[in-house]
Amino acid sequence: MTRTETPVVSEEYVSGGSRPSALRITDLRVANLHGVPFRSSIIRIDTNQGLVGYGEVRDQASATYALMLKSRLVGENPCNVDKLFRKIKQFGFHARQGGGVSGVEMALMDLAGKAYGVPVYALLGGQFRDVIRCYADTPSVSDPEEMGRRLLERKRRGFTMLKMDVGVDLLCDVPGTVIAPAGARDNKTTMHPFAGIQVTAKGVEYLTNYVDTVRSILGYDVALAADHFGHIALDSCIRIGRALEPFTLAWLEDLIPWQFTDQWRQLTEAVAVPTCTGEDIYLTEGFKPLLDAGAIRVVHPDPATSGGIAETKRLGDYAQERGVAMAVHLAASPIATMACVHLASATENFLALEHHAADVPFWSELVTDLPRPLIQDGHIAVPETPGLGFGDINEELFRHQLDPRDPVFFAESTHWDAENSHDRLWS
Repeated sequence: MTRTETPVVSEEYVSGGSRPSALRITDLRVANLHGVPFRSSIIRIDTNQGLVGYGEVRDQASATYALMLKSRLVGENPCNVDKLFRKIKQFGFHARQGGGVSGVEMALMDLAGKAYGVPVYALLGGQFRDVIRCYADTPSVSDPEEMGRRLLERKRRGFTMLKMDVGVDLLCDVPGTVIAPAGARDNKTTMHPFAGIQVTAKGVEYLTNYVDTVRSILGYDVALAADHFGHIALDSCIRIGRALEPFTLAWLEDLIPWQFTDQWRQLTEAVAVPTCTGEDIYLTEGFKPLLDAGAIRVVHPDPATSGGIAETKRLGDYAQERGVAMAVHLAASPIATMACVHLASATENFLALEHHAADVPFWSELVTDLPRPLIQDGHIAVPETPGLGFGDINEELFRHQLDPRDPVFFAESTHWDAENSHDRLWS
């Protein structure tokens, strides 16, 4: 080619799917599902160029948390993820109240990836891994031998990490194991330190024998975490934690409410088992007291509460600087799961991603163009396709799984278009 010739540019490598600078949000709608594994609202954000982004409100949270954000998003460029996140994050809070902001952020990241033609992990700085380890949560049963067999079945399916419940619910019919005020064990709204529930030495021994039996069946070549100890106070937590030290548990989860940083620090210093919490904390700032105090060994955000993909990546990096690993809590459809897969791929101190749907046979079929089953040998392969990586939703299956209490399938949401207020937090 001479200097005067015009170079030939092949369009083979040019994305024709979007003009990112001209991309605008035109609509936000939801579909309410149940049994996926629990109740979840799927967010769909539409654009003026035909691109669609999907996210997911946290399990058992209100779709209103997402719909109320519509008027703040329509007309905006979804590729400006950080700008829009800063605009809407004031409307989230801890636990399920973070579900709307977090689910919208997932959908924005999905759109940005599709607009630029890259997988979401690339927007986060690239990969540390291309397969994601999952841990299977397993419903608890009172018979430890049956519990061991249930866990063993998951191990045979290829999971290298599992989780079970170990707590006062196992002691309901065992006399002399729990001391509690009348009605305290049925009260789920009083925080642990104030419930007045104590586990006796007999109760601790019972739980120890339970875990011993489970481990004898499952073996020690698979990681095993424990959760749902009940609304018991710090001293009982310490006694149980010390008694469970011989069984090399991956972590003890949510023994006390996450708000009590000093109690978590005391617990962590008292037991030789990793301590873990975080599924109900919103934004990195919410995690900082625990991490700055060295109060936990494993941080455990749910990205459907903690702020979505990029914010949870920020949290993971903050935790890594303090020597803390990050596991990811989740009970969701493949949509939020794939959001977490990209997050996990791009976060160096990632440990494992929770899978709560090991007993839902159709779970992998809720979206298209991904491997079936999605989880193979306990891992998910990170897709190379743009956005979150799946092709589309399975509309027929979505309609079959609509929540009978509110069977909305991406119905028009114009009644949210005019929702507005003076949102500025300063004068």
